[in-house]
Amino acid sequence: METLRTEPEIGSAFTDLAMKNKKVLVVHYSQTGQLTKIVDAICSTLARDNIEIVHEYLQPKSSYPFPWPLFRFFDVFPESVYLDPPELESLQVNVHTNFDLIVLAYQVWFLSPALPITAFLKSPQAPILLRDRPVVTLIACRNMWLMAQEKMKALLQTCGAKLRDNIVLVDPGPSLVTFITTPRWLLSGNKGKPGGLLPPAGVSDSDIASASRFGNALADALNKDLELQDKPMLTGLKAAVVDPKLIASERVGNHSFMIWGRMLRKVGKAGDWRRKPILLIYICFLICLIITVVPITMLVKSLLRPLIQNKLDQQKAYFELPSGSGDERMQEYSRD
Repeated sequence: METLRTEPEIGSAFTDLAMKNKKVLVVHYSQTGQLTKIVDAICSTLARDNIEIVHEYLQPKSSYPFPWPLFRFFDVFPESVYLDPPELESLQVNVHTNFDLIVLAYQVWFLSPALPITAFLKSPQAPILLRDRPVVTLIACRNMWLMAQEKMKALLQTCGAKLRDNIVLVDPGPSLVTFITTPRWLLSGNKGKPGGLLPPAGVSDSDIASASRFGNALADALNKDLELQDKPMLTGLKAAVVDPKLIASERVGNHSFMIWGRMLRKVGKAGDWRRKPILLIYICFLICLIITVVPITMLVKSLLRPLIQNKLDQQKAYFELPSGSGDERMQEYSRD
């Protein structure tokens, strides 16, 4: 005999169903369009019947051009490294919405978060949206992102957010090659063609497509309420892989940026003509740094590797937190 449910039971069933609905906010800014493709790849599998995705595409009041003019490109570095926020257009999202998960997707500018994402995190709205919320950071860059993520951690802590995972996609080309292909892309818009003398700049199409695994894993985690637990959701998915050879180079580069950035900020604000002579000197200095100090640092590190292997392993493990570089769940979530 079929048992009819009473009204309270029916109401409880609808309440349970409603409780399973999840809201995800994705905050991003993409100058070249590459980061948008990665966000789309992840959201294509994150989107489920019970998961609502809200996109907040950041709009600076003074837009950043692509391709970059040479001096305009270098003129943003003092503000980037010192996290001086530009003005943003008003956010479209309702800041009082209780999101179950927030994804912050950002580019790296001069070993720092790109200025639009810095502006968002320093806005009055950011703490309202982020406080006590689980956050997943998503980075797309050439290959150096460690110092940027350290700054991101500090900004998130100020907002009261809970960093749960970090996803990093980088240009797969060798460092010396990307020193040519990445500036060529950013300054001319020429990304390069497959089969050319040099490989195309940027994250590979295959890596962008395979980023869908993160959407699958996050959707499963949300359905199991794992976002409520104080541990990462993307372990075993090769989310963040650190190249130990670049750790020292990043620290040297960041120190240099801070010194030159301080000098340029004293000369004038962004766009001030008085910056141009110093920027020209800095560009020459940076080229010399790239072709001398960086390779020498990497060589010394390689020679000393047997003596400092334990320290390098510890640094690698630290910078890969919270998600790590393990790949034991790759097959499980690498599905369409």
